[in-house]
Amino acid sequence: MKKGILTVLLSVVAGGLTAYGVVKATQPAPQQIVTTDATGAPVEYRTVNLAETDYPDFTYAAESAVEAVVYVEVTVQRRQQYQNIDPFFRFFFGDEYAMPQQREAKGSGSGVIIRPDGYIVTNNHVVDGASKIQVTLNNNQQYDATVVGTDPATDVAIIKVDANNLPTIPMGDSDKLRLGEWVLAIGSPLGVQLRSTITAGIVSAKGRSMPDGSGEFKIESFIQTDAAVNPGNSGGALVNKKGELVGINTAIVSQTGSYSGYSFAVPVNIVKRVVDDLIDYGSVKRAMLGISMGTVDKKIADEMKLSSVSGVYIYEVSKGSAAEKAGLRKDDVIIAIDGQKITDASSVQAKVSGYHPGDTADIAYVRDGKTSHVTVVFQAASSTNGEVGLDGTTEFYGAKLKAADPQALKALGLKAGVEIVSLGSGKMADAGAREGGIIAYVNGKSVSKPEEVVALAKKADRAIYVEGVDKSGRSFYFGFGK
Repeated sequence: MKKGILTVLLSVVAGGLTAYGVVKATQPAPQQIVTTDATGAPVEYRTVNLAETDYPDFTYAAESAVEAVVYVEVTVQRRQQYQNIDPFFRFFFGDEYAMPQQREAKGSGSGVIIRPDGYIVTNNHVVDGASKIQVTLNNNQQYDATVVGTDPATDVAIIKVDANNLPTIPMGDSDKLRLGEWVLAIGSPLGVQLRSTITAGIVSAKGRSMPDGSGEFKIESFIQTDAAVNPGNSGGALVNKKGELVGINTAIVSQTGSYSGYSFAVPVNIVKRVVDDLIDYGSVKRAMLGISMGTVDKKIADEMKLSSVSGVYIYEVSKGSAAEKAGLRKDDVIIAIDGQKITDASSVQAKVSGYHPGDTADIAYVRDGKTSHVTVVFQAASSTNGEVGLDGTTEFYGAKLKAADPQALKALGLKAGVEIVSLGSGKMADAGAREGGIIAYVNGKSVSKPEEVVALAKKADRAIYVEGVDKSGRSFYFGFGK
């Protein structure tokens, strides 16, 4: 019996040796690689086994990028409510021990140094509500950090440390990423013990969205990869083989809370726009097109006589929006913005997020089976009433206001007033306001400055009633609820 077992084992081993010999025999023969200078003269000869060139080399990307990825530790204050306190506990220890208590909790994530003077990009959810932020560099240097600005819509935040000459990662172009392209995820999964971990994967998909049902406005056009990402990787770097930053790792889809094959990153082209605004202004100056849209399906494609099932279908155009002013209508199908093909709503959001209010873009659309183009001038997103924009105007329910020019007031026979400079989507446009009109009264009170309009509106109990004169000298009256 033992002899039989021995014979089988020898046969398997012998078979394995024979198979190995066959594989070695079929490998490509080593070849010589010649490196030349600018004149074409050979400067180096190197022998390479061609089988080795089938494997990507990540060493340069990993070693250069890892120095600019940091570990971020945050401290948040949380209130702990004690319930069902035993009355004897209260008797011995007092009521103060039964009151809600402030407790410190710690969390961690990652960040990417984008400027040598200490600016670091991370996720909004990493630093949201933090009372203290500490950053640890790859060389173990530690710094306290402050929040410069956050943008929940893209889950991007900027923090800063007091340091100079820090290592950075050059920013790439996420629009040029191709499906199947190799990428690296760099961060600190599962805490400080696994700091500066590097994993590799490919670009599995682009333009992904992950609705969370919260109802909050979000811009989602994620890069999906199969590079392993876990809690703690949030805010870390997604880099290409050149060592360029192409995304900020943000989320995973998992039923267990740990990596299960898919990870998602905010494209760096979105990050760049958000970061510049947060550093320069402290908030994002977001452009808006002003449409409600949906992805084109086969039924819509057949009805609209489209050559392919792609693009976005416009369900509604907001009154006074950039889209309406450009001439776009309900039932139009947008197929490209500035030459970039549009496949779904996420691709529209991603593209539009790259513009500032006032920027222009060429939009290709299909109407009645015919392709046409319009030039759209993007407007600002509705902001908080009273917010003063870069141009000095004041936001008011989707309109931009400024003190009226004295000459314009004299021509219209007014002593004071506030000019409606422009209209975006909002209650002012819906109520019938017109650009160039002068607001003379709000709820019966004379106004001469935008801040007076905002203050009177805040004092109103229920409705806001506006009286004024349009550019032609005709009186107007309209009202709307708060």
